[in-house]
Amino acid sequence: MHKPCAVIPVYNHETAVPAVVEALLARGLPCVLVDDASSPQCAAVLEQLAGLDQVFLIRLAINQGKGGAVMAGLREAAQLGFSHALQVDADGQHDLTDVDNFIQHSQAHPEALVCGYPQYDASVPKGRLYARYLTHVWVWINSLSLQIPDSMCGFRVYPLPPTLALLDSVQLGRRMDFDPEILVRLAWRNQPMRWLPTRVHYPQDGLSHFRLFHDNALISKMHAKLFFGMLARLPLIPVSYTHLTLPTKA
Repeated sequence: MHKPCAVIPVYNHETAVPAVVEALLARGLPCVLVDDASSPQCAAVLEQLAGLDQVFLIRLAINQGKGGAVMAGLREAAQLGFSHALQVDADGQHDLTDVDNFIQHSQAHPEALVCGYPQYDASVPKGRLYARYLTHVWVWINSLSLQIPDSMCGFRVYPLPPTLALLDSVQLGRRMDFDPEILVRLAWRNQPMRWLPTRVHYPQDGLSHFRLFHDNALISKMHAKLFFGMLARLPLIPVSYTHLTLPTKA
């Protein structure tokens, strides 16, 4: 069975999220919105969107962070009977014209986690771009593999059964450390992954919740935790030094 939906964590993106939902619905993809304790203004916009057909809304009373909101959305998606979930940011940075390509690859390879390999334009903040390279190196070390070319892009299709099995057994980071950590831990479980290039744009008037120092500190702490976890699991982790060939767009 392949029954996909989109999971959208939302924290005070009332301006951008309606267009994101509209674009996903136009492509036949139901949407699970996760209100991560947003402002009353954003909550009102989400309530209006929840009145649309195939839009589902869950509210978190206390702000959980991006990772916590995504995990809540993935669990809700499974409860609603979906088999796969496309994680999408609410701020409009992801190129939603790629949705069909990602879903088609997921249908062809339902056991695989289909991940976005970002293609940035000039709008990307340079500080965040350079910090990603350090994260990439730590991910390669902690996974003993080059199979994860990018761990920070939050545009990916999760097969829900193996993903929820991981969430039920391990406590993952609940903020910006979530995206890289879940990939490393799934790699430890030999989870099949496929990579597709996707364009990423940072709107000049966009609202970013990435806290440069605090979130980088959380990510560094997460990498240190994974490193010692990798050492403990070293005999069990499949080692691969071959970089995956990235598929081109269909």
